[in-house]
Amino acid sequence: MSEAPAPARPLLLVLASTYPRWADDPEPGFVHQLCRRLAGSFEVVVVCPHARGAKPREQLDGVEVLRYRYAPEALETLVHGGGMITHLRRSPWKWLLVPGFVLGQAWAAARLARSRRPALVHAHWLLPQGLIAWALRALGLVPAYVLTSHGADLYGLRAAPAQALKRRVARDCAAMSVVSSAMRAEADAAGLRPPRLAVIPMGADLQERFTPHPGQAREPGLIVFVGRLVEKKGLRHLLDAMPEVLRGCPDARLRIVGFGPLEQELRAQAASLELMHRVEFAGAMAQAELAPLLRRASLLVAPSVRAASGDQEGLPVVLMEALGCACPVVASDSPGVADLFGDEADSCLVPAGNTQALALAMMRVLEQPGPARERALRLRERALRLVDWDPIGAAYAALLLEAREA
Repeated sequence: MSEAPAPARPLLLVLASTYPRWADDPEPGFVHQLCRRLAGSFEVVVVCPHARGAKPREQLDGVEVLRYRYAPEALETLVHGGGMITHLRRSPWKWLLVPGFVLGQAWAAARLARSRRPALVHAHWLLPQGLIAWALRALGLVPAYVLTSHGADLYGLRAAPAQALKRRVARDCAAMSVVSSAMRAEADAAGLRPPRLAVIPMGADLQERFTPHPGQAREPGLIVFVGRLVEKKGLRHLLDAMPEVLRGCPDARLRIVGFGPLEQELRAQAASLELMHRVEFAGAMAQAELAPLLRRASLLVAPSVRAASGDQEGLPVVLMEALGCACPVVASDSPGVADLFGDEADSCLVPAGNTQALALAMMRVLEQPGPARERALRLRERALRLVDWDPIGAAYAALLLEAREA
């Protein structure tokens, strides 16, 4: 007797702005990494913006990716290289791209919904993806949608019309998640009242990619920063702290991994502080190269701050990746970050924007590598329980399946 065919997986339509343009893209890939883990429970199709050099349609790690056009290819610059909010603040003319961006995604999602009837929509970011999901449901093209807020959409976009739209899309969703406990409080303060609000961070591959290597020695004095070169990442405060660090630790050197719209401004700052002999702007780095760097570094610094627009981090993925490699960390005590550190928070976190406290914390790690190493190993064990992709993927799958059933 032949075996019965396996039951078809329900179709999950994922809407996102930030998404890898190709395999091992240095742009943030957390949405794709989640989609990979959801592919066991759903047939996953992602609708995201096109960018120069990307394929309009492809299968990426078992995920179907559809990239819609929203402008001539040379002008498709609204998302990658810094994020949408940063681009709009620094280049106001890019507001002209927003209607095409939103309508293009809405049209592509509606066409797919009409032809393939997804069981559920997962919208990453409240605006515009949450608004598009709300419209699809209002038109009867999808039965329900789930929202995930990553930080910029919740902390930024604070004008009254945007706040009203966020409240509307949250009210009508099946469920909503945020990536830190601090964001849950922010959502409540903003008047967002979803039927269910869960705290589920993004994850990191702490089992295979971001792991310690017992035979790898850490390079004395090597400090690493990883992230987009945008205001909320706080790199200017790290540069301001470096002269004090160098007075106490003359062999210290800073490697900056990332790119973004503030690069020239930050290079000028480093030059004015006479740091260029101790600071390297390394540019973008593929994920495959990042883990070996985090295994070598004596310290990763994540000096996040609240930007003038109100934008700030939810929970930086690079912190999870560093902890996975048992790399010592110093970070700002920005909302949400404390979730990762527990009882070790006082040893690792400093007030956001406080240059002197940042310098002192960095010197303490560089001068006392033994205690820093032991602390990093304890934090890795905590991170395995909290943010490894295995429990995180299972938590999102459960949230989406429950929303579908409801």
